[in-house]
Amino acid sequence: MKFAIVSDDEKTISRHFGQARTYLVFTSGEGIFMTRESRPKPAHEHHGHAEHNHQHSGANALHQSMADPILDCEAVITGGMGRGAYQSLQAHGIRAIITDLTFVEEAVNAYMNGTLVDHPERLH
Repeated sequence: MKFAIVSDDEKTISRHFGQARTYLVFTSGEGIFMTRESRPKPAHEHHGHAEHNHQHSGANALHQSMADPILDCEAVITGGMGRGAYQSLQAHGIRAIITDLTFVEEAVNAYMNGTLVDHPERLH
């Protein structure tokens, strides 16, 4: 199983999926953590509200580019994200989990133990 966590410093979970710079990709087998890999994540900057208009074809292409590096993952863990990115990940078969946890290590442990709580109410 592979899953990703978005981070800017590789220690804490980014609070905004779209602005995060890095995916930390974890591979596990038989309930045991096996590998950790850092992958660059395409990010968008805030240039007004165009990036929030998810009907815009540019937003769709941006969401696709953000999903591309983790198409081999079953889930991505983030501290928050927009609905457009959430829907794009779902369309690619990637479960987006929005957590209130702060640290990558605690999220990895909770995910692998099946105790990570999803907070979809934090979608914006």
